[in-house]
Amino acid sequence: MNDLWNLSWEAEALYRARVRGCLLGGALGDALGYPVEFDSLERIRAAHGPRGVMGPVPDADGVVGRISDDTQMTLFTVEGVQQAHARERLKGIGGGWSRLVRWAYGRWLDTQTESGPGPDVHGGLAARSWLYARRAPGNACLSGLQREHFPDPASELGPPGPVNPDSKGCGAVMRSAPFGLTRTPAETVFGIAARCAQTTHGHPTGYYASGALAAIVTHLVSGDSLEGAVLRTLRLLARHPGHEETTAALNRALDLASEGEPAAEKVESLGAGWIAEEALAIAVYCALAAPRVADALLLSVNHSGDSDSTGAICGNLLGARHGDHGLPQEWLERIEGRSTITILADDFASECVRR
Repeated sequence: MNDLWNLSWEAEALYRARVRGCLLGGALGDALGYPVEFDSLERIRAAHGPRGVMGPVPDADGVVGRISDDTQMTLFTVEGVQQAHARERLKGIGGGWSRLVRWAYGRWLDTQTESGPGPDVHGGLAARSWLYARRAPGNACLSGLQREHFPDPASELGPPGPVNPDSKGCGAVMRSAPFGLTRTPAETVFGIAARCAQTTHGHPTGYYASGALAAIVTHLVSGDSLEGAVLRTLRLLARHPGHEETTAALNRALDLASEGEPAAEKVESLGAGWIAEEALAIAVYCALAAPRVADALLLSVNHSGDSDSTGAICGNLLGARHGDHGLPQEWLERIEGRSTITILADDFASECVRR
């Protein structure tokens, strides 16, 4: 396994490729699934053929490659995490991650309520006009961000959070991969991601699945296999009360991936992906079960459910494992905001390699 805490030139290049891969792969999976997000498997196959979606297809407006709120929020996560990392590095002030990430999500919320950047916006993602687009954002994300909740970094995980305490929708997990790209130990990343998820999703499963995705990405970026990364994360989850739903979903994904040929019907046996542990389990299953990156991405969106979220998470995992060069390049060329995402990824990696 590559030691990313003492980077050689080759290891740094691989790390940068995996950061780009994680963010671009997430956007690609999101864009593949967005046009069919609310369609049943039967309807998908009727519209696109017996194998379903086989590449980027137009959305309801006839546009190919659009990203949804999943990628929007992931990018704002990157911005908040990068600011927190720089603050800690330059000023030696820790503990501000949840506040800076929460403020970043507030800027995302502005993109859902305003028509474009205001006169007081002078830089960052909030200055990007193309991000001012409402692409079926989750209700828990919208309602949760109406409250100014900043989780205590020293608080215990396990009890429901004060914001949407019954919500375990996938709106927190689908935005949490960037926490795992920071070259921070998995246990620390797990806690940061879980607490930042509590700004909108208070159910333990909602925030544990978010922490689990971040921990899995951490292990992938360090060079572990996906199966190994999931197994390590299961051991981490077991330390926390209330982990059982997330743990059971990941174990089902591992077991199913070992049971022969991948199939959409197997995907659907894991759920529809609207809730956190199901979205994570579907993404893990698809990334493990399909032999090729393109096949795994397609498997992750061809089902009756939250296709863009499962596609986005699967793309995060595949990109973190294989790097941006391992993704289907002809598909990537059609993704909305690709150049912005690439630049953001490179700037983020440059910050994280500084100590």
